[in-house]
Amino acid sequence: MGVPAHDAFPAKLWARMRARAVRADAITYTAYADPRGEPALRTQIASHLAVSRQMQCHPDQIIVTSGYRQGLMLALTALRPHGRKVWIEEPGYPLGRRALELTGAMLEPVPVDAEGLRVEDGIARAPDALLALVTPGQHAPLGVTLSPARRHALLDWAAESGAWIIEDDYLGELQLDGRAAPALAVGEGAERVIHIGSFSKTLSPALGLGFVVAPRLLAERLVEVAAVLAPAPNRTTQLAVTEFLADGHFLRHLRQMKALYAERRNLALAHISKFLSGSLTAGLGVIAPLPKSADDSVVADIARAHGLAPSALSAWYLRRTHAQRGLLLSVTNLRSENIDAACAKLASIVASH
Repeated sequence: MGVPAHDAFPAKLWARMRARAVRADAITYTAYADPRGEPALRTQIASHLAVSRQMQCHPDQIIVTSGYRQGLMLALTALRPHGRKVWIEEPGYPLGRRALELTGAMLEPVPVDAEGLRVEDGIARAPDALLALVTPGQHAPLGVTLSPARRHALLDWAAESGAWIIEDDYLGELQLDGRAAPALAVGEGAERVIHIGSFSKTLSPALGLGFVVAPRLLAERLVEVAAVLAPAPNRTTQLAVTEFLADGHFLRHLRQMKALYAERRNLALAHISKFLSGSLTAGLGVIAPLPKSADDSVVADIARAHGLAPSALSAWYLRRTHAQRGLLLSVTNLRSENIDAACAKLASIVASH
């Protein structure tokens, strides 16, 4: 899960841009770089967000990171949640949950349904929470989008209680069913939202590049944390991505990926449904539900030994006794020539278990 299509990465184009970036970096005077990242890259990211996520932000609000994990730790270091209650989605991204645990936060799981986070449940359980960590554009892993009513309720709660919202822009604008919803960090209420994005799923996790859009109230503190603990990653990659964005290659790449992933997701659902009934699409994957009696973690482990790579749905729940059982199946690297054999193998593993 979370790995983009290997065969669709523009390797030759990227190699040329990377080579130019290496040469440009080599002839630049040696100096300590801006801890926020290259100004030209931050300008390009701000321009892209204005088009793709309807966000109006200044480049000085953007901090370039090595990916989602560094962005999240920057935000948590600045907010200092130790001993404070925080909302997490249930189910929710295990890595984000673990980051909160490492910072000493008190986790309050808030259920997710077809409209996204049940904000009223969060208010009932922990109205005084310091922050909420959410994936409103496409929930990880269920793929649902936060409804307008829930969106307003979440922003209103943050404004009234002085809480913060960390928006994990999971999958970014890779919305396969229509246009991506505007980011939470848009318009009224945006001053309480820390937006975290990444190029890992849109381009490649090998780039090690992401960004944080800091609300103005927190920008100075986040920049200070970045300067002291986690300055922006290597300049060469930043320069190459700057050119990739500026020349329009990124938008073209996203359009191609959306078409490719939609085709592969339809192919996956058609084949998987023959073997595992009740399967449904979710983001860039398919969820194959399993009976409550099944141990999806064991099924996933056995499948990996046979060259398959499902993820256990139950691992995304904090409260395992309430967890749904199922398999998360990525569609990004499927091949038409081997999908039937892979589905048949997975079905036999499930049946035998």
